[in-house]
Amino acid sequence: MDADHHPFSTLSPARVVAAIESLGFWLPGEPFALNSYENRVYLVHDDERRRWVAKFYRPERWSDACIQEEHDFLAELASAGVAVAAPWRDEDGRSLLHAEGFRFALFPQHPGQAPELENPDHLFALGELIGSVHSVGERASFRQRGVLDLDAMVIDARQRVLAGPWLDRRQRQAYERVSSALHETLAAYRWSPEQQIRVHGDCHIGNILGRDDHFALVDFDDCLMAPAVQDLWMLITAQSPEERHMQLSEVIEGYEQRREFDRRELALTEPLRTLRLMRYSAWLVSRWEDPAFPAAFPWVADNGYWESHIRTLEQQRLALDGAPRWLA
Repeated sequence: MDADHHPFSTLSPARVVAAIESLGFWLPGEPFALNSYENRVYLVHDDERRRWVAKFYRPERWSDACIQEEHDFLAELASAGVAVAAPWRDEDGRSLLHAEGFRFALFPQHPGQAPELENPDHLFALGELIGSVHSVGERASFRQRGVLDLDAMVIDARQRVLAGPWLDRRQRQAYERVSSALHETLAAYRWSPEQQIRVHGDCHIGNILGRDDHFALVDFDDCLMAPAVQDLWMLITAQSPEERHMQLSEVIEGYEQRREFDRRELALTEPLRTLRLMRYSAWLVSRWEDPAFPAAFPWVADNGYWESHIRTLEQQRLALDGAPRWLA
């Protein structure tokens, strides 16, 4: 698919402005494109100096019902006093908006910077924020959104990579071998339906903004049913055992101000990291027909990227086979 025929090819700045102004806003300036690839996201300000983030959803990725369930969860969180960006609704209560074949939503901009994961105060605040999200998330279940399924997701990621021309013969053999071994290892990890709650799903520091120790969680595009640790493990980045213990202790202490955390879920950390690594490469290749991807990630087409990816997966296999590092 060339650039002229991609679904986002017609989403010009003028169309973005027209879509938003059709809601009754007036935008005195041009939209500013933010760093987003799965969807198209723009920062705009209106004539009352309010700043908005306009998200135009990738066509055919989510159903309307899936997106609406995300919006309703955000509204539920905001009503409970949780610091999230809930979408704007029109006078008829609609948050999922339509214009010229695109679906979009408006979110109030949350200013600030990403947290510092070596700062104990920030870690405590992040744990408390996520605990607040989960205390609401456990009250009900998603009906339209997905469920975190290690087995199915690893199979899907593996197939997406192997279906393309990305690997040479030797790399293909190596990838098939290590991904098969990882799939077999991950199949042993299970959790009960009772452990699955509504979570953010993609809780890295790029989706957390704030100042001092006051943060908000943004971009619930990947929210799903999963164990609570899915929203915690990416905050533990230290390499030394001492620093890792500090991070984990602060996050869990903050979390348990709002909700109890089952420490047995920490055993899922390396499996979840493995899944994320595999899905990331699969995501890149599955979106390659979107012109934004070759422009932003040109190294995916290089052999060196796949050599590095296979080595990383081999390291993950060793990490999964070794003694657990994740002790509270």
